[in-house]
Amino acid sequence: MRHKNSEPRLIHHFEPVISLDSQTRMALETGRNRILVTGGLMVVVFLVIVAKLIDLAVFQPDLSQAAQSDFENRVASHPARADIIDRNGVVLATSLPATSLYADPRKIPDPAEAAHRVLAILPTLSPTTLLEKFSQKRGFVWIKRNLTPREQYAINALGIPGLNFKTGTRRFYPLGDEAAQTIGFTNIDNRGLAGMERAFDRQLADGDSPLTLSLDIRIQHILSEEIKRAMTRFSAPGAAGLVMDTQTGEVLASSSLPSFDLNSPGIADADARFNRATLGVYEMGSTFKALTAAMALNEGIVTPFDGYDVSKPFRVARFTINDFKPKKKWLSVPEILIYSSNIGTLKMALDLGTATQRQYLDRFGLLSPAVTELEEVGRPLVPSPWRNINTMTISYGHGIAVSPLQLVSAVSAVVNGGIKRPATFLKKTPPVTGQRVIRTETSQLIRDMMRLVVLHGSGRNADAKGYLVGGKSGTADKVEGGGYAKNNRASSFVGVFPMTRPRYLIYVMIDEPKGIKETYGFATGGWVAAPVVKAVVERMAPLLGLPPRMETQATDANSEALLVKARAGMEGRPIAYQ
Repeated sequence: MRHKNSEPRLIHHFEPVISLDSQTRMALETGRNRILVTGGLMVVVFLVIVAKLIDLAVFQPDLSQAAQSDFENRVASHPARADIIDRNGVVLATSLPATSLYADPRKIPDPAEAAHRVLAILPTLSPTTLLEKFSQKRGFVWIKRNLTPREQYAINALGIPGLNFKTGTRRFYPLGDEAAQTIGFTNIDNRGLAGMERAFDRQLADGDSPLTLSLDIRIQHILSEEIKRAMTRFSAPGAAGLVMDTQTGEVLASSSLPSFDLNSPGIADADARFNRATLGVYEMGSTFKALTAAMALNEGIVTPFDGYDVSKPFRVARFTINDFKPKKKWLSVPEILIYSSNIGTLKMALDLGTATQRQYLDRFGLLSPAVTELEEVGRPLVPSPWRNINTMTISYGHGIAVSPLQLVSAVSAVVNGGIKRPATFLKKTPPVTGQRVIRTETSQLIRDMMRLVVLHGSGRNADAKGYLVGGKSGTADKVEGGGYAKNNRASSFVGVFPMTRPRYLIYVMIDEPKGIKETYGFATGGWVAAPVVKAVVERMAPLLGLPPRMETQATDANSEALLVKARAGMEGRPIAYQ
């Protein structure tokens, strides 16, 4: 009984042992399979990563080397752009260190969150554009150029992966809007876009040495300030001015208003960027009369002692030409200039002849664009065909449009002894070669006559005591709709000093001035622009070491004697116009 009872117990004892061994083997097999699968997947993932890296490094350089290459090319890694300085070494344009922000969007974990946080620091960026940049699959995108130190610190503190900085240079203009159109500006990659920055882009990019301009920033500031004051006084929308050294052709100041801040050229409108002094062309009005007189005197058509009958309006075809303030008598050649007679001037031009007039205008550089360093120069508007009526109106500055820079160069040649020198915006070391356009004797006569204009004519408001200023006013109605506007004009004055030996020429043009009570409602060149020339002379002369001289009255004796002799000679031997 006991033996029989033990068999079941033995059988019962071994069954669980056999069952446990089978389960273990199954578990081990399952684990081994899982390890193999996992390992295989890891190998596959690793191979994919390796393949992608090879693809990025070798087969897709636009996302690796090309992106970096593009980045380096666009950043100013070459030597810093050279400075631009005025004739006395004052810095007008320079390059400063600048930090720019760029991103590798592939490394940004959450583009939307990153964009939100960056916009809190750089609110001027476009939210839509920024999110699009952060969502790209490229390796490099610009976010913002030229960060401030505070912006850079704040962005860096965000700790967003994929945002990086690059140090380069940016162009800085210490004087803001002073001589803006002349100096010019660069784009974000420091390439010249306008003015001298554009004209000498390659030289400046080399960074070898500063570019020295002819400008004297002291005179530049004086000219701009006085012109601004006149613009405000006469409610004018624009103005221009130039100061030239008549012996060298150097432009010491060039102002075009309204102006703009060179550090923010992108927000300036087209009118502010437009250079009225070199690119704009205008009918210059009676300032041309000095040129006409110089032509006639140089050709021997007239002498200072000859004259013309201006007692009646001059009629040609359907046109009638009058004087602004008719004298209604015979006038000597100096008096024609003093009283700014249209009739006397056109008669002089008719005696001179169209062909000779054109020859002189070409010699003065008024029939083709000014030859100078700036690319922003205007093309003159001349009549075609050139008829007798054109010869007449051009003699007193109508029917032909030139730039202020061209007029200044021409008048400089007439008063400096007769030598035409090209206008330049670079500092020159005298002597500067030029071309003779009139005789020395003719130049002396024109100087005396221009002094008489200031003493007795429309230039009285330009008479800076002690500096022997000579000049000529000009007022020209502006062309509108195929004709001339009655109350829309450009008023100008060209002044020269000292007239005993002319060195400095000042030109001022106020565009569309409005008459005021103090000028009795007039807005002509003598009332509007001549006072500006006087103020500029009185402020700039001491800076140039030219104190006022009180013996000017004695010096004026030659000019006054010329007028007396001219009147006497004209009365004894008047020219009857044919």
